[in-house]
Amino acid sequence: MQFHPAFHAATAPDKPAVIMAGSGETVTYGELDAASNRVAQLLRARGLMVGDTVALCLENHPMYFALCWGAQRAGLVYVAISSRLTPPEIAYIAHDSGAKLLLGSASLAHVLDPVAQAAPQVPQLRIGADGDHDLEAALAQMPAHPVADERAGCDMLYSSGTTGKPKGVRQPLPAEPEIGAVNALMGIASQAFGITVDSVYLSPAPLYHAAPLRWSMSVHRLGGTVVVMEKFDPEAALAAIERYKVTDSQWVPTHFVRLLKLPPDLRAKYDISTLKCAIHAAAPCPVPVKHAMIEWWGPVLMEYYAGTEGNGFTFLTSADWLAHPGSVGRALTATIRICDDEGDEVPRRAEGQVFFEQVDPAAPVFKYHNDPEKTASSRNKHGWTSLGDVGWEDEDGFLYLTDRKSFMIISGGVNIYPQEIENLLITHPKVTDVAVIGAPDAEMGERVVAIVQPADMAQAGPALADELCEWLGPQLSRVKMPRQIDFRAELPREPTGKLFKRLLRDEYRAAAAQNA
Repeated sequence: MQFHPAFHAATAPDKPAVIMAGSGETVTYGELDAASNRVAQLLRARGLMVGDTVALCLENHPMYFALCWGAQRAGLVYVAISSRLTPPEIAYIAHDSGAKLLLGSASLAHVLDPVAQAAPQVPQLRIGADGDHDLEAALAQMPAHPVADERAGCDMLYSSGTTGKPKGVRQPLPAEPEIGAVNALMGIASQAFGITVDSVYLSPAPLYHAAPLRWSMSVHRLGGTVVVMEKFDPEAALAAIERYKVTDSQWVPTHFVRLLKLPPDLRAKYDISTLKCAIHAAAPCPVPVKHAMIEWWGPVLMEYYAGTEGNGFTFLTSADWLAHPGSVGRALTATIRICDDEGDEVPRRAEGQVFFEQVDPAAPVFKYHNDPEKTASSRNKHGWTSLGDVGWEDEDGFLYLTDRKSFMIISGGVNIYPQEIENLLITHPKVTDVAVIGAPDAEMGERVVAIVQPADMAQAGPALADELCEWLGPQLSRVKMPRQIDFRAELPREPTGKLFKRLLRDEYRAAAAQNA
């Protein structure tokens, strides 16, 4: 049980396990262990047995980890649902996952009340609620010791639905039932990224996403402290690093862009010298953005490429990246295979779909819950698995991502990847955010459309569009140039930075169909 909060509760009960960055509210390891035991006892009392599913839907809250660790030590499958989804989307996940109970928060009553009506078969308990739905009152009646049949459970996390309906990534329960057994991510966090018992880890993103939740729980396995931001704000993130002497952190490129847009005086105001590891992933980072971050923070940036599916993992340090700018690293687990549409490998530096071949044939393989067709489409004829990304590999084995295959624009028979255009536009000083999509076009099949969130909406208009096109000109071939630039006050993004590009594409397709 060495790699579990229960172990650290026995050896260092007063050590902070969780600190809420804004309020400073702290949960010690002793408190986390007792609370997670009460959660496990409550789940058993409600009839949930080993292998059953419990859903969670709440904001970044001091009790979040107690709920997750309680489900983990009860041998359950726990499903963390985005609190930003609509009631029908939450109800869909609750139903699709087979959840027997949904644990939420009274602050989300406006979405959870309709969910209760749409999915009455899934009872709810909520933090801060009254009466029969009062989760805290129910927990207070439970003993704070482990359940008799304690064994390790696991998560089943759903995609954000940025490219389609959310899909659950299902893994079998751990073969090793011991709740404190070593797992793969904990090993990577320790050996590759240097997370230790002395780490103070800042998590600025919503905990319902795979990376924030899994990495934070890995820090708990190793006995470190997790500092959780209630909501991301660039200056508040710098303040948290200084206040809590953060040593390690997890980011996405959107965070970096927003940090870099802070005025120089605010960037210089905070002491971030304790930071020794700034992990980032989720999307390729524009080369100028990463150069600027390394220049500011020093060679502490460490990048990886992986997915909720857990089928492969790449890694590179700042030094690696400076020697191979634009790369997302070399394979740390599994073997990278770049394949054409027939599933055959292509030469080095040739683009193709990125697949991972498992090194250990006995390793558990993911499946998409209740979606055998999607599961089958993620494998090729060799049995290698893919997340749907396109990229290439250099002679040293470093992987470079081009874009998601499903985002590719085909204009006049030419394949165009939006990521390249987005990475250029986001570095323009008058651009806060950008999405590039393919819109239906009678002549070209699709035309390249850039949807821009300007730094100052008052500047939105033809003059700024012309300025952006003129600025892109020397850096982009004509075929890739946006034929249309539209402006929005805000783009539909997850707090983790993932763009709901599907919503934008659907909007433009619907408009084209209406005008046809």
